[in-house]
Amino acid sequence: MGNAVKLIAWLVLPIAGLVALGALAIWLFQALMGVLVYLLVGIAVAAGGAYLYQKAKRAVGPGTRTRMRLDAAAETYRQRNP
Repeated sequence: MGNAVKLIAWLVLPIAGLVALGALAIWLFQALMGVLVYLLVGIAVAAGGAYLYQKAKRAVGPGTRTRMRLDAAAETYRQRNP
């Protein structure tokens, strides 16, 4: 009877250990993937914001049509409202 219990213990414990280790590995992998997704979304948002900032800055930069219109409007306003 004692040998049968030892045999079952030697067969079941490694399998249970592998199942527990696999569950831990899956949980850790999912946690890392979640962090990676949040990191990628954050990078994309920051890059998009920088792109839009540069685009807006270039659109209103010196010598552009928009800048000349704004300067002309400001000059007209100053002339009419001293």
